[in-house]
Amino acid sequence: MLERLFQLQAHGTTVRKELLAGVTTFLTMAYIIVVNPSVLSSTGMDFGAIFVATCLAATIGTLIMGLWANYPIALAPGMGLNAFFAFSVVGSMGYSWQVALGAVFMSGLIFFLLSILKVREWIINSIPMSLRFGISAGIGFFLALIALKNAGIVVDHPATLVGLGDIKTPESLLFFGGFVLICALSYRRVTGAVMIGILAVTIIAMMMGMVEYNGFFSAPPSVAPTFMQLDIAGALNIGMISIIFAFLFVDLFDTSGTLIGAAHRGGLLDKDGKLPRLGRALMSDSVATMSGAALGTSTTTSYIESTAGIAAGGRTGLTAVVVAALFLASLVLSPIASIIPPYATAPALLYVAVLMASGLKQIDWDDITDAAPAIVTALAMPLTFSIANGIALGFITYAVIKGISGRWSHLNASVVTIAVVFILKFMFLDAA
Repeated sequence: MLERLFQLQAHGTTVRKELLAGVTTFLTMAYIIVVNPSVLSSTGMDFGAIFVATCLAATIGTLIMGLWANYPIALAPGMGLNAFFAFSVVGSMGYSWQVALGAVFMSGLIFFLLSILKVREWIINSIPMSLRFGISAGIGFFLALIALKNAGIVVDHPATLVGLGDIKTPESLLFFGGFVLICALSYRRVTGAVMIGILAVTIIAMMMGMVEYNGFFSAPPSVAPTFMQLDIAGALNIGMISIIFAFLFVDLFDTSGTLIGAAHRGGLLDKDGKLPRLGRALMSDSVATMSGAALGTSTTTSYIESTAGIAAGGRTGLTAVVVAALFLASLVLSPIASIIPPYATAPALLYVAVLMASGLKQIDWDDITDAAPAIVTALAMPLTFSIANGIALGFITYAVIKGISGRWSHLNASVVTIAVVFILKFMFLDAA
């Protein structure tokens, strides 16, 4: 049955390799089951319900990816997008988390329609590479700011907006120690480095009396506080357009980039360098996002950590099925997730930020018309506390600079249209 479902022999793999790959992938991304509830619960959402929604969204998305698309790619609520959901859309802009969930659902629905209509390649290919790298780095900087804020390293200041906090507190020192440990273990290629760092900080905090142990296993919490609480009507407000676009845009490029990168690593591309069953893979992602929003979590997306399992030999959807089973089994670990403090998850946020900021090295620094828009995009996200604003300012800057420079061949209809829409938004919607 496994051979018929996943074509193991044709992919040059075995059940044993797939099982090992699945466990490897899960260990590298298991941190999300504690980080995501920590981030989203800041909106007032129920922590236990988010924990269950995170595990179930990851299970559903990864299972669809494995069984339908037959790829060793795992999915879970995405880092960066969860922070945008909690701290920007709800925290800064003032929308309710129900409306934010509605926006996530709408972005997933649009993603699904784009996949069915097969216009996804046109959209992906029409967006300048420099803006893609700037967006990735900007999300990284956004995460870094949140991590440093949660650890008390960066604090608000009436004169300079931000300042240095008290770095001698136990929380700050534990944060620094956790970050250093994660980086060192990652360099040594230790599987599950991020999760080890989070647990190490939590255990030390527990030994110091800063955290109270509440047990290890328990029945899963109720998902009722967030299940089907999304407000789709509220998300259709015209002011939510840029937010839905931000969720969609980041998910689209994050997913496509992860799929191509992981497939290349595993030798899964065809002779023309294209990804077979790309439509199924993208639709798996979009269905996972809609399911996650219905359950009560932010955008569910493909995880680049899947390459760890591919490096361990995973080549088929059986790897993903193993990951899905482990996420489902994690439902009984809610007591552990609930005691992990923000300064223990902050090192994971900063580590992911470092990885995302590495996209800056791909920018053509000798071409100021490419470099400037990318940097505007990257800096605007943390400094305006909004991924949506960073994307908007990046597109506007790119179109204007290229136009004034006379480099019209670098512009296309989609870039110009998006830039004009964002200009009109800033002129009329934001002014109102």
